[in-house]
Amino acid sequence: MAFQPIYDAVAGRVWGYEALVRGLSGEGAYDVLSKVSPEQKYRFDQACRVKAIELASRLFPAGEELMLSINFMPNAVYEPAACLRATLQAAARCSFPTSSIMFEFTENEEVSDTAHLTNIITEYRKHGFTTAIDDFGAGHAGLGLLVDFQPDLIKVDMKLIRGIDSSPARQTVVAGIVGIARELDITVLAEGIETEAEFLALKATGIRLFQGYWFGKPAFEELPRVHQESVLSSTA
Repeated sequence: MAFQPIYDAVAGRVWGYEALVRGLSGEGAYDVLSKVSPEQKYRFDQACRVKAIELASRLFPAGEELMLSINFMPNAVYEPAACLRATLQAAARCSFPTSSIMFEFTENEEVSDTAHLTNIITEYRKHGFTTAIDDFGAGHAGLGLLVDFQPDLIKVDMKLIRGIDSSPARQTVVAGIVGIARELDITVLAEGIETEAEFLALKATGIRLFQGYWFGKPAFEELPRVHQESVLSSTA
């Protein structure tokens, strides 16, 4: 697993880290996931969760209340309560609080049974987990997902982010998403930030959580440093 920082621009500190699948030779998530057969999706999903929690419990500094964001595959979750057993056991074994774990599912994975997904979200919340939609605005369902259920957080897809500082259309769409999220009491995170101009344009919409190469690239089995100097100069 690699870890990429999520930065809170209002608090001026790292809010948490997303755990990202990597191959032993540094292969990206797409290369690794493309080798997982449908029959092994469930076991792979479970193994990734446990590995992420084990590493985070060792790497996260004590007392900083950082969030650990873990991706999961909705189509690999057969029965929500059963699939959480290994996660809860790993958290208990590593003394890692469930309130510090966020599960995010990608909108790019089509979910035909939204009732099943709603059951997953409900079960996860029972145990104190935070829930998030990743890649929001670029996948199968879009705003329809927010009609069926409301996660705790949405991550605005980088396709809406790229070049937003010079795109009135992107600014309008993202501002609309932020407004809807505010009404539904959903936190917004902008991902894929690569420039200071993108960061400042997004911060102006009221977004406080950010992720992207401009803040810090993923680091293999370690916590990367946030480019504090760049961030502080932009928020001064």
